[in-house]
Amino acid sequence: RNQFVGTVSGLREGLVDFEVLVRIDEHLELVAVVTRESAEQLGLAIGSEVIALVKASSLLLIVDEAMRISARNRLWGEVQRIVEGPVNAEVTLDLGRGRSAVAVVTRDSVESLGLAVGVRACAAFKVSSVILAMID
Repeated sequence: RNQFVGTVSGLREGLVDFEVLVRIDEHLELVAVVTRESAEQLGLAIGSEVIALVKASSLLLIVDEAMRISARNRLWGEVQRIVEGPVNAEVTLDLGRGRSAVAVVTRDSVESLGLAVGVRACAAFKVSSVILAMID
């Protein structure tokens, strides 16, 4: 889950790490930060095909479009499914174009955010939560 295939569209090199822009399609671009060593081992370059992976527990859900947050990656969609467990719930957002994002949040969060099937919501996550894998 939470696997997004794309192409490296930008690289910004720092002393310790690289900021990597991954173009998923004409409407969606994700940002990841990886260490210099990881970037070199992966052979990242503009045009490289990669898979961006994000753990479900790293996704934060918000419903207020006016909310300002520091997480740069924001995937807006519509709640497609909620599976409730005793403590946590798994929330699947339909992002359109055959894509989805799955977040694991507390049941209390589902209730306080008013999440239900059909509600518009955003899965937000930090650049450091993205793991990149190369496609050979």
